[in-house]
Amino acid sequence: MTSSWEQLWPYRAVLAVDARNFSGHTSKTMQQINAEIQQVLAQALTAVGLSGRWERRMFGQHTGDGYVAGMEPEVLPGLVGCFPDALRRVLSEWRSGHPGQPPLQLRVSVHVGPLPASGLGVPMVHTHRLLDDQALRDLLARANPEITNTAVIISQRVYEDVFQSGCTTGDTLPSQFSRRLAKVKTFEQPAWLHVPGLDWQLADSSIFEAPEAAPASESPSPSASEAATAVPGNVTFSYQGAHGAQGYNQTINNSFGGQQ
Repeated sequence: MTSSWEQLWPYRAVLAVDARNFSGHTSKTMQQINAEIQQVLAQALTAVGLSGRWERRMFGQHTGDGYVAGMEPEVLPGLVGCFPDALRRVLSEWRSGHPGQPPLQLRVSVHVGPLPASGLGVPMVHTHRLLDDQALRDLLARANPEITNTAVIISQRVYEDVFQSGCTTGDTLPSQFSRRLAKVKTFEQPAWLHVPGLDWQLADSSIFEAPEAAPASESPSPSASEAATAVPGNVTFSYQGAHGAQGYNQTINNSFGGQQ
């Protein structure tokens, strides 16, 4: 008797975006932003030569404060390499065209895996878990919205498939991604953060490390209200001049873990 088996679903690249602080808008503005997110995505993808692929997207749907769709996995080098900066430029143009409105900031997640035509499956769930990662949220929450409008997270699988393939990714380098362990609900997997134009070598990697628990002998931790006003941790930026001479050493307060 022959054993039965099923074909694996086709691999899909899954692209998902969410608008920061969407709930802070009026109902009318929510509808406007919801419609414009899709236009922004189309413009950015057209700028990197993916308009045709985007028109043939699979299981595209609004998610209230964002949008999600599937594409062929061979477009991953474009989604990872060129798309984030193109999205940043389009969002900057959006801000210029909407004076008086809060800048539109988008969180982006990219994942890949076998999915049916409906898009329902574990890779879709993981795409949204990545999008909800706290460090990704905090990057935009602590950024100047006039300057930083895009923050991206990609799965370990996407990172390996793209950068180990040797395929061209425009001007984007693997070192422009910072590794972290994404933890959302029961989801816990390595992932990679990217902010277009940010050099992670300038930032102290400890900003992504969970603080060590204080010994029992120390003073009790501050209350929630006190913690909200506590001085954040330090991130040190330094510059080495010619012949190793120290040019400047500036300390900037920074930390992650706040609410969106």
